[in-house]
Amino acid sequence: MPIPFPFAFEQSPAPLAAAPLARVPRAAATVWGLALWLALAGNLPLWQRIHGLGGPLIHRAALVAGLGTLLTGAIAALLWLLAWPRVFRPVASALLLVAGANTYFMWRYGVVMDPTMLANALHTDTREVRDLMSWALLCAVLFVAGPPLWVLWRRPPLLRGGWRRAGRNATGVLAALALLVLAALSNFQGLASLMRNHKDLRYMANPLNSVYAAARVAADRLPRQAHPLLPVGDDATLGASYARQARPPLLLLVIGETARAQNFGLDGYARNTTPALARWHSRGELVNFSQVRSCGTNTLVSVPCLFSPLARAQGGDQPADRENLLDVLQRAGLAVLWIDNQAGCKGVCDRVLHAYTNDRPVPALCPGGECLDEALLDGLDARLDALDPARRARGVVLVMHQMGSHGPAYASRSPDGAKPFLPECRSNALPECSHEELVNAYDNSIAYTDRFLDQTLRWLRARAEQGRNDTGLVYVSDHGESLGENGLYLHGLPYALAPEQQTHVPMVAWFSPGLRARSGLSMDCLRARSAEPLSHDHFFHTVLGLMDVNTRARQPSLDALAPCAAAG
Repeated sequence: MPIPFPFAFEQSPAPLAAAPLARVPRAAATVWGLALWLALAGNLPLWQRIHGLGGPLIHRAALVAGLGTLLTGAIAALLWLLAWPRVFRPVASALLLVAGANTYFMWRYGVVMDPTMLANALHTDTREVRDLMSWALLCAVLFVAGPPLWVLWRRPPLLRGGWRRAGRNATGVLAALALLVLAALSNFQGLASLMRNHKDLRYMANPLNSVYAAARVAADRLPRQAHPLLPVGDDATLGASYARQARPPLLLLVIGETARAQNFGLDGYARNTTPALARWHSRGELVNFSQVRSCGTNTLVSVPCLFSPLARAQGGDQPADRENLLDVLQRAGLAVLWIDNQAGCKGVCDRVLHAYTNDRPVPALCPGGECLDEALLDGLDARLDALDPARRARGVVLVMHQMGSHGPAYASRSPDGAKPFLPECRSNALPECSHEELVNAYDNSIAYTDRFLDQTLRWLRARAEQGRNDTGLVYVSDHGESLGENGLYLHGLPYALAPEQQTHVPMVAWFSPGLRARSGLSMDCLRARSAEPLSHDHFFHTVLGLMDVNTRARQPSLDALAPCAAAG
């Protein structure tokens, strides 16, 4: 007996003569039913977004009807292309599950699915996945994917291959495209104006956004994997300062995570979230660069871009197809070490020595298998002593990749004894917390970064005072974060659409007297210029200049310290 549900597939034929007639409407009902369901139930955040734009109700209703019809046609065309034996059911099931997850994250956090967001999701580790899990996510997936999945797997489709199937699928695709074109033409002015004035909506068309993102990621990354990396700085040599050095330089690069300048005390935030750094700054030892812009809005883009010789406008925010800063430093003869407390270095450290805090977790600093950032400092002297002696004698560049303020579990980024702002949000369902609790949890993570950087600076100063190294530190965050402003949470919006909270990041620098002397740096000059606009574009060239590495890849005009390097 057939199931009384619009998504039912054709059943086994009884009389042969009636089978073709039975199959066509059953297959069509399945495809069109799924398309309609995905367009409506899978795009509730999109419909809510359009409703929230305001204007006459009849105008908004026309936009929803037109865009809904257009999406139904587009999804149906995709499903007809997939309507083949052993293909349709698993792929359609995957689309339903993806649509359910997308619905939750768009509704809950205001994020959208574009190619960079998908690529970032593919690099997510188990700790980040755990932070995102919730009963609300499960309910959203069950709501969107549950009913059609039950039908798809309750009565397996009997799609048959061959030319007849190809003809039916082609007819279905043409019909779906005709509906799409008709919907677009019938309300062209309204839909064109909507997409032109609200570009973020194109990334909310679920699940087509994920299909497009997956195609873009594959097109960008697969060809690059077939070719060797382009060399960078193959002429790199150490400068004159190394011939006369009394002590080797040690530069520590701290790559922050999800710290936004708006909540950084040194950048004018009303709360003193950076009391330790403020003390270093007040003594004239620390430079705070207050106008720094990130290269991207997620780690997968920003971290490789930081270390790329290319500026963002030159393609530095694209998948890496060339060597990076660490390769150049290592080629010049320096010792390079990357220590990670995050979900990996995104390919940046693949060709240099690297370690992870979880490789040898410290029980007091790694509760539940996730380490606090102070674990980056554990056994640091021993790690340096284990580096190649010849390279270490020339100089060391050490990179620490923080967990920082990674959300949505902000409360987990600071220990219980270091939470100056209470009560704090302890849930990963951020909209369920009050704004005050959410900001408190985030500010606690910034305050803990301040504590971590203070300990790091003390360690560097001690090595300098002991005469072991001329030391320095540069800290910069990879991107910022949204904390509910305009209904947005977390990060990862397309750069052109991202608010300032996701792109304005903190950056500070400290240099021992020995490093200042060998680099010719004037702290007074740096502080006087600290409010000038900078970006991640400057990082590659600034580090090379600071470490006195000569190469054609370095552009002095992008060295943020160069204007103050002659006044030391």
